[in-house]
Amino acid sequence: MGTAIVITSGKGGTGKSSLTAGLGSCLAAMDKRVLCIDMDIGLRNLDLTLGMSDVALMDVSDVLEGRCPLSHAAAVHPKLEHLSLLPAPVTPPRTPLRPEGMAALVAEAKERYDFCLIDSPAGLGSGFQLSICAADRAVVVSTTDPASLRAAQSAVGRLRRREIPIHLVVNRVTRAFLRKTHTNIDDAMDALGLPLLGIIPEDARIPLAASRGIPVIMTSRRGGARAYYNISRRILGERVPPMRI
Repeated sequence: MGTAIVITSGKGGTGKSSLTAGLGSCLAAMDKRVLCIDMDIGLRNLDLTLGMSDVALMDVSDVLEGRCPLSHAAAVHPKLEHLSLLPAPVTPPRTPLRPEGMAALVAEAKERYDFCLIDSPAGLGSGFQLSICAADRAVVVSTTDPASLRAAQSAVGRLRRREIPIHLVVNRVTRAFLRKTHTNIDDAMDALGLPLLGIIPEDARIPLAASRGIPVIMTSRRGGARAYYNISRRILGERVPPMRI
């Protein structure tokens, strides 16, 4: 039986999709069977980040509304054979997607894959609720700026009602920012009351790889790519020292 992990933040622009793609790629490279599910209905971009826009033809609504089984809808990555993607619909479906259907989809995914990574949309509306309804674990992504931390706090409050393990990933960290603002990673952990799963440095290679549709771990082993590997190893239960920024 696999594990379903929702990746969320409470707001846009924190790097949820980049983290989902990075962790999915790393876990697949470690021979784990991974399904990434994009739940950002109408604003999907995980297929672009992974370079799968030409191969991911079916979407979440096709499975939930019974038009296609998961086994046919999940597209396999062209270069990472253990990585599959189920994208979000390009446009919102006429009938709202229901939590019961999402729970059944995640349950089936856990039977077929070692990990199901759910990329939650921005905000705390129905898409967020749908994303978290069947997750076994949650990863909250935040940067160190106050607006991101406040949104993450709201997401954490909702997640705690599910009584599942929640961990923190601090993204886009720079030494200069921490020095100038007199903050550190402990401040983010204290603000959210979460154990730290990992930190990801600001790395221009991440958006560059995404713009080219290539997982960053296929172009680099430093910076953000290394951070993704470290976090993936912690998800697998390994003890890995945190990165120095």
